[in-house]
Amino acid sequence: MNKPLRRIAIFCGVLIFALLARTNYLQYVKADDLNTRDENRRVRIERYAHERGNIIVDGKSITGSAETKGSDFKYKRVWKDGPMWAPVTGYSSQAFGATQLENLEDGILTGNDDQLFFNRTMSMFTGEERTGGNVVTTLNGAAQKAAFEGLGKKKGAVAALDPRTGAILALASTPSYDPSSFAGNGQSDSKAWTALKDDKNKPLLNRALRETYPPGSTFKVVTAAAALENGLYTDIDEDTKSPLPWRLPQTSQDLPNEGSIPCENASLRKALRYSCNTVFGKISDDLGNQKMIDEANKFGFNKEIFTPVRSNASVYPEDNRPQNAMAGIGQASNRATPLQMAMVASAVANDGKLMQPYMVAERKAPNLDVIYTHEKEEFSQPLSAENAQKLQQMMETVVKEGTGTNAQIQGVTVGGKTGTAQHGVKNSENPYAWFISYAKTDSGSPVAVAVVVEDSDATRDDISGGGLAAPIAKAVMKAVIDSEK
Repeated sequence: MNKPLRRIAIFCGVLIFALLARTNYLQYVKADDLNTRDENRRVRIERYAHERGNIIVDGKSITGSAETKGSDFKYKRVWKDGPMWAPVTGYSSQAFGATQLENLEDGILTGNDDQLFFNRTMSMFTGEERTGGNVVTTLNGAAQKAAFEGLGKKKGAVAALDPRTGAILALASTPSYDPSSFAGNGQSDSKAWTALKDDKNKPLLNRALRETYPPGSTFKVVTAAAALENGLYTDIDEDTKSPLPWRLPQTSQDLPNEGSIPCENASLRKALRYSCNTVFGKISDDLGNQKMIDEANKFGFNKEIFTPVRSNASVYPEDNRPQNAMAGIGQASNRATPLQMAMVASAVANDGKLMQPYMVAERKAPNLDVIYTHEKEEFSQPLSAENAQKLQQMMETVVKEGTGTNAQIQGVTVGGKTGTAQHGVKNSENPYAWFISYAKTDSGSPVAVAVVVEDSDATRDDISGGGLAAPIAKAVMKAVIDSEK
């Protein structure tokens, strides 16, 4: 072979090997990436060619699938009582993606998860139409309805847990939205999506998990736990060393209480009953910033919580002495999600043991075979059983004869704590109304709740945790107790 032909042959051989290498790279290395690209419409058409599996509450589906018109995407997602359940499910849209359970459990719901390989294979042989699997939640339908309807037109959120297991029983956020309104990919879906994104009230925001608020006086439960756990006080009825007035350290300013209440040297029980800022501000200062951080962290502060939906981290900050004293009464840079404060009430109710919050109980294949069952898991032990029972006595006094009487349920022991958190520069805006609580029956504590009302039609003087938030918590607790009968 002459030299020019040999060069051409070598060049052609190199091209062939390059083509083979490129083909293998695309088919094996880049296959998954190419399949999941938004530009790959064939994959998206296949994704919506089958009915999506459902999200289950109380044995019934709260979601479904509907055939679309004028689109090559055959099925789209629909919801029953969409605005009520949106904070739990999130949304699943052909045009705008998915969030929360609809996103995290997408493999099960579409049927594409590796755990469902056998079901997919069998449907090929049997000729049955392929469908997705189901996700069974821990939610209590009656509790969710009570939370959603209790909030009504108010802006706010509710989180409810089973203290014994960590199961999430209710997760409400208002204002809400209907995920069905933009589940497709048409012009009306785009208009609905744009309106929701531009809404200044942020209906797409899950306030129960993603918004952090100053927890106000509800945080005094954590401060009381820190005092007991660190031995600052051991008897909840002994006088504390709390003068009135009490001056914030390193300042010339006294820490005020709300009205003329008996806070001078008040015991822990009395101080929680009347919500004495001076007592709990001084406790936080006496313990110091690090001990307060350590106790808050045991309750779940300063870390994200996965339910499996992510909840933003609540924050108890590193700060100077005066700011630490203010953080000890739930102000300054102290921030908490409603889920976090439900965890605080839950740990107290469960004799000091905090369980990991979760909302997926089971995953099921399309043939209803269970392929996953959640096993309860301990999150932490923020306080001893002895100290938890002391805190229970304190919180039950708040509901019996303190600021939380609106949460009383006949024949049921209820413990709680109200909170009214300052909001805006120099407290210029309406405060947030908080209430955290738990209910106890003969069989234990089946529910702990946190409610925050961010905004309402009430005048500033009428905004209080006991007045606005406690009745909502009562309705949620009663719904759970009634459903267990």
